[in-house]
Amino acid sequence: MKILVIGGTGRIGSKVVDRLRAAGHEAVVAAPSTGIDVLSGEGLAEAMAGTDVVVDLANSPSFEDAAVLSFFETAGRNILGAALAAGVRHHVALSVVGTDKLAASGYFRGKIAQERLIRDSGIAYTIIHSTQFFEFLPGIIQSAGEGQVLRLPSALVQPIAAEDVADAVAEVTLKAPANGVVEIAGPQRESMAGLAQRFLGATGDARRVVGDAKAGYFGALLQDDTLVPAGQAWTGKVDFDSWLHQSGLLQARPA
Repeated sequence: MKILVIGGTGRIGSKVVDRLRAAGHEAVVAAPSTGIDVLSGEGLAEAMAGTDVVVDLANSPSFEDAAVLSFFETAGRNILGAALAAGVRHHVALSVVGTDKLAASGYFRGKIAQERLIRDSGIAYTIIHSTQFFEFLPGIIQSAGEGQVLRLPSALVQPIAAEDVADAVAEVTLKAPANGVVEIAGPQRESMAGLAQRFLGATGDARRVVGDAKAGYFGALLQDDTLVPAGQAWTGKVDFDSWLHQSGLLQARPA
């Protein structure tokens, strides 16, 4: 089976490509470095020829509100248009748990637009809603600002490791289209603030995290359950301690 992986050189995409090739499939990497540009459309038609499944893992290089919306709308139209013309049988896209509840955030408005385009495209599809990646945790902490006391949402999270995300995406790619949403998550659920505090403590960072229900998450306020699956979800195997020991971040701990 020929599978075109949009964003196939990225954190998740490169792992998905490896898994699909190991399973005996022709996984084609689509990225600017391979001559395929989802914004201009360059190379898309040629890459789509003979493709059975498209996996869209592309992400906006900018998180500015207008830029991220433009990225997902433009890339979505180009990818889906080329896929429809080529007779692609299954469109898989990676999105975020809680996207439909986070229209206050410019980034999530972009994801909402992307998902709408997919649903309206006429192509059989599966949208994967993932919880936050463990790998994003340092960035989430950084978003809380400077100082020795950081305020982060007290809302629940159920973070997942990139390795598990890649396993889930590859598995979904090889299944029949769901024509709906599949949710994936990590094995443990706790508050965002509590997880951040555990990370700081494990990496020798003396800062303290305070859970605050009114603290924003990339421009949006969270309900307690916004970022966790609403029902049954595909669950990864890598927990926080395992991820941390594999991450290499402990080696950076100050002496």
